[in-house]
Amino acid sequence: MAFGPFLLLALMEGLVTSAALALAAAGLSLVFGVMRVVNVAHGEFFMLGAVLAWAVAALVPGPPALAFVAALVVAPLLVAGLAAAADGLILKRLNYDPEATIVATIGLLYMIQQAALSLYGPNANPVAAPFDWRIQLPWFGYSGYKLFVILAAAVVLLALWQFMTRTRAGLIMRATQVDRTTARSFGINVDRVYMGTFALGAGLAALAGVLIVPITQAHYLMGGDPLLLSFIVVIIGGLGSLRGTLIAALVIGLSDGVISMFFTPTLAKILATLLVAMVLVFRPQGLFGAKA
Repeated sequence: MAFGPFLLLALMEGLVTSAALALAAAGLSLVFGVMRVVNVAHGEFFMLGAVLAWAVAALVPGPPALAFVAALVVAPLLVAGLAAAADGLILKRLNYDPEATIVATIGLLYMIQQAALSLYGPNANPVAAPFDWRIQLPWFGYSGYKLFVILAAAVVLLALWQFMTRTRAGLIMRATQVDRTTARSFGINVDRVYMGTFALGAGLAALAGVLIVPITQAHYLMGGDPLLLSFIVVIIGGLGSLRGTLIAALVIGLSDGVISMFFTPTLAKILATLLVAMVLVFRPQGLFGAKA
């Protein structure tokens, strides 16, 4: 192929990466913005989504589409429930202290990872895509499922934006984000808001894991890269800004696709880290974050 088709393929692969990354980073951004908690275990929630998708797909009989739909519903709910329990049993007891929660979520990371290793095993296992339709371009064929991932992520992010801006629950979350003391004085149950936010963030990460696992494979160590890239996206986009998260995810995903195609994936990670350093130096609140 000539340069043009290679570039088109790289951009399409970058869009798939951006879609999954935007979902995972949106969950991390919510937790950052509302709770002021650095959730180091966020990548493990992504991994759990993929592993549970494999488990559900193995248990549900019938066509792959039925098993995938079941995984798409069950896995995020189970991970959200686990996150809610972790919030009530661990983070709430630490009074959401920033330093203590970092240490606690590091411990949670290793607990989830080792539990997955013990119950799931060290092998990477595939999950069948719900359909095998392909779009045939003049230069190459492209997976219809990857296009579905992009569309599904767009729909979920639009629904999340509607939830945060047009519903009473979203208004309560935004009020708690601005000032939890004032929110509590107005009768808002801040602890319940925090638990719901932590569960929602974990559920979004798990949903991203379910969507991406038919493209890659489920593995108990697959949470590292999503965690790193989600932190990069949140720092660049701005704390608690969904618009900034989406734009930063597009920038990181597309650049990763193009650079990985023509150079090496390592170079893409290096450039993303340099971009983070520049943002922290010249605009610490992020591109779309508000100043304190």
